Amino acid sequence: MRPVTLDGYIGQQHLVGPQAVLRRMIDSGRISSFILWGPPGVGKTTLAQIIAHTLETPFYTLSAVTSGVKDVRDVIDRAKGNRFFQQHSPILFIDEIHRFSKSQQDSLLGAVEQGIVTLIGATTENPSFEVIRPLLSRCAVYVLKPLGKEDLLELAHRALREDVVLKEKKVALQQTDALLRFSGGDARKLLNILELVTDVDSEDEPIVITDKLVAERLQQNPLAYDKGGELHYDIISAFIKSIRGSDPDAAIYWLARMIEGGEDPAFIARRLVISASEDIGLANPNALLLANAAFDTVQKIGWPEGRIPLAEATIYLASSPKSNSAYMAVNEAISFVKKTGNQPVPLHLRNAPTQLMDELGYGKDYKYAHDYEGHFVEQQFLPDGIHERFWHPQPNPAEDKLHARMTQLWGDRFKD
Repeated sequence: MRPVTLDGYIGQQHLVGPQAVLRRMIDSGRISSFILWGPPGVGKTTLAQIIAHTLETPFYTLSAVTSGVKDVRDVIDRAKGNRFFQQHSPILFIDEIHRFSKSQQDSLLGAVEQGIVTLIGATTENPSFEVIRPLLSRCAVYVLKPLGKEDLLELAHRALREDVVLKEKKVALQQTDALLRFSGGDARKLLNILELVTDVDSEDEPIVITDKLVAERLQQNPLAYDKGGELHYDIISAFIKSIRGSDPDAAIYWLARMIEGGEDPAFIARRLVISASEDIGLANPNALLLANAAFDTVQKIGWPEGRIPLAEATIYLASSPKSNSAYMAVNEAISFVKKTGNQPVPLHLRNAPTQLMDELGYGKDYKYAHDYEGHFVEQQFLPDGIHERFWHPQPNPAEDKLHARMTQLWGDRFKD
């Protein structure tokens, strides 16, 4: 079922559609090195082979799982011998290039830079983190997306129509929801599922593909979730951004994705505590208390009941008013400290535990706030010569009250 031309290639129209970047590159006959980044089963290897077939150039393949530096050098030596006058550079396709060590990636640099080979790498991981910078700077990065519903249905119908085995069977695609859901945008999974559900002894026996049949044959969790990989970080990012964006439905959806994927509940709870501090902050200080309580509760009761306090905290945080004034204030203060260094503490703010310190004036002229009306007295608390404002209250009912109090106490200093 693997196509050999772009006309038979399904999906990734943003790269291979009319006037798209890879289509224009292939049509021009000039290919530069690039890395294809995307989830499994979306056509990375197929695309590389189509390019080699279209340009009629030698094509070498290495798997980062099984190849070492010696294998890389052997292929480069063969590529040198395979290069003829005015012929395109041989293509070196490296699957799972993110698994190559630094030394293995270093061994590619000279050949890529000199044009001995055109490198096409494929990776499911973010190349910004997994590919060394010198090699990454010599390659464009193209992102491949999970196949959409229409792409998967087109592939399914093509397989039933053209596959040498499937086309001999009497197959009716009656329902597709489960087929698409279990495939998860992965063409390879879709074809494997079709093979599984149509695996019957008699070719004359009609096969009606339904959601129930697919679920019964697979008997597995339909959700792809790699707790240590790219999806782990993508989903927690979507979760936090949904809370920050005040969308409880989206937040609870991403929470459910993590629960079903087997994510560590302590990891989820920690992120809720961080979100309560960073994104809700002073607009609703109770959010931090609730997130902390959810964290403690999950550790006490475990799964599966732990999903309930996590859901409660998620919805509360997403629905709460938002402020990052505390987050911004501490970042601004840290930046100022790095810039100005260790400024001395004013004498009146220092403790005087010894007679010598007392004689040197430590603590002298300090005004004890509780001795004054309203438990406040104006005095200097920042180092000498520093008059910075770090906390800038944001417009919400809770911070409006705090701002009004600070303006009442300090006057013009807190007038924005």
